[in-house]
Amino acid sequence: MPYIYLASQSPRRQELLQQLGVRFELLLPHADEDAEALEAVLPGEPPDDYVQRVTRAKAEAAMARLARAGLPGAPILTADTTVCLDGTILGKPFDDADACAVLARLSGTRHRVLTAVAVCANGQIHQAVNISHVWFRPLRREEIERYVASGEPKGKAGAYGIQGKAAEFVMRIDGSYSGIMGLPLCETAALLRQAGVDF
Repeated sequence: MPYIYLASQSPRRQELLQQLGVRFELLLPHADEDAEALEAVLPGEPPDDYVQRVTRAKAEAAMARLARAGLPGAPILTADTTVCLDGTILGKPFDDADACAVLARLSGTRHRVLTAVAVCANGQIHQAVNISHVWFRPLRREEIERYVASGEPKGKAGAYGIQGKAAEFVMRIDGSYSGIMGLPLCETAALLRQAGVDF
């Protein structure tokens, strides 16, 4: 059966690929790679540009990783998700206090979730971006603190995961639920088929 390489540690992206029926092998950064540095925001960088640049940088790093490892060739999938409010990128929280501050900003607002996907095949990188809108109901401070204490916000853009306990905060979404989770399946499937992946 054909397979792809998934260059992501996200369990959600793995689950979503399995939902599509795509067979994959993980192609993760080595200890000597500074994967976090790829996600640094450039001064004045708009969220739309940021998420596409980071996804492309992840794709280029994964292509180099594959070449160094001498592994069999196959398409590579990378993705990046960012949350933004009023043009400001709300990345992964630094600590619990930062997570509380981010969630307090999102309380009672509509924000955007952008997920960019890239598929590398035959030396080319093809990309797509999904943009969704999420409405949070007003959140009480004790709700935020309880949610942060659960540990769920760690490692998640915007300090929440829609597929987890934070689902109760969401009044409405306009866009792709899988995109908000971290891998928009409509765009991902189209890119994989374009790369010749049959599933």
